[in-house]
Amino acid sequence: MLQRTCNTILALWFIFPFSFGFCEEETFYRDVAIIGGGASGTFAALKLKEQGKSIIVIEKENSLGGHTNTYQDPGTRQTAEYGVQVFHNQLVVRDLFKRLNVSWTIAILQDDPFPPRFLDPKTAEPVHYSSPNATAALGAYAAQLAKYPDLERGFFLPDPVPEDLLTPFGEFLQKYPDIQDATFIAFSYGQGLGDYLKQPTLYVFKNFGLDIVRDISSGFIVTANHNNYDIYARAAEVLQRDLLLNSIVASTTQRDDNGVDMNIRTPNGNTRVLAKKLLITIPPKLENLGHFALDHCESITFARFNNTGYYSSLVNNTGLPQNFTAYSVSPDTQQNIPILPGVYNVVPTSIDGVFAIKYGSPSSLSDDYVKREIISYVKKLQANGHANPVSGDPTFVAYANHDPFELTVSPAEIARGFYRDFYSLQGYRSTWYTGAAFHTQDSSMLWRFTDSYVLPPLLKSFGS
Repeated sequence: MLQRTCNTILALWFIFPFSFGFCEEETFYRDVAIIGGGASGTFAALKLKEQGKSIIVIEKENSLGGHTNTYQDPGTRQTAEYGVQVFHNQLVVRDLFKRLNVSWTIAILQDDPFPPRFLDPKTAEPVHYSSPNATAALGAYAAQLAKYPDLERGFFLPDPVPEDLLTPFGEFLQKYPDIQDATFIAFSYGQGLGDYLKQPTLYVFKNFGLDIVRDISSGFIVTANHNNYDIYARAAEVLQRDLLLNSIVASTTQRDDNGVDMNIRTPNGNTRVLAKKLLITIPPKLENLGHFALDHCESITFARFNNTGYYSSLVNNTGLPQNFTAYSVSPDTQQNIPILPGVYNVVPTSIDGVFAIKYGSPSSLSDDYVKREIISYVKKLQANGHANPVSGDPTFVAYANHDPFELTVSPAEIARGFYRDFYSLQGYRSTWYTGAAFHTQDSSMLWRFTDSYVLPPLLKSFGS
């Protein structure tokens, strides 16, 4: 009898925007349920609340922030970023920081104060490599980007898709040799693309776009206290009771034009969320969406994605001097782009003795494997004379798995209009999407994309 009463109430709720007293404790009634509390999900939650919509954010981790990873040394209170580093100098970023009372400044990224080592990613031995003067090549690269200005907004592609965008980036470099001297800079900023030279040029352009090229010379926004997580800590204060952390969707019993009914597994037991709209911000891989009652159209679309692996860590007890910086280059590859899986770089942090080490792979890897490889690489640095003697093994201060990272489809799929069809899912079955798969792995650009192309039609779908 109670279940029948609850079902009647739920049916009425989808029609009339008010809540009832029955089943209140185990059910959340919201205008929008947001899956994922990373950059896109957190931003969307704040903006929707500003527009007077009730929301709930369902996040599997114990905090917001996604790829924003900040470590604070418990003794010195100094911080080290091992995820998102900087933000674009855009109005959407400045407005968000103002909304959250986050102080910021402009920083022009400087060359390394000490000459970096260029080392083989497998052996950690020196490779003969000289960094080219990339100024002219960056200008030529920017001229190529300028041919496709809509790529700065999202996957808005010409029809038909130009062959240059479908070409593997290594072949693109051979076709346009005037940009070759900018390759290593593009690779360094576009970490996480896996087999970089084999990726369609489209994905390189998306990850190292015009706005980044401009900000390299004019400056990026950085938080004044060098603590990017502060953005999400303050967002959590605003959202408060609208957060379900350490929580996942266990099942979806309804997702159609009448709304969404989901069962959520939380640390305090199972609960229920009923929402008029659903906004999914997590990577749309089938393994992530298995509990959302996908139909055939959705399943075949999401099944086309491949992904790379990207892993970030802070390591101490290395014996490396505080001025040690190393970049991986391969001795016999085009433009010396390192062969992955392997270490991207080893750079010092503001915390004495702690080094940031990034690791990438063309496909997903287990955390145990990646951690072993990182420690093995540090030991090779030690064996090759880069470090002072230390007692004991290197240890992880912090580690983050950003897998699945870059979601890609084949050039043939792109040419057949995959992204047109992908974007057409917006609003289908009361479900909307944002996140890196819809644009790029970049917080600032995702905030702008979400603000401009996702939230306006979502809000409009509620009617006047």
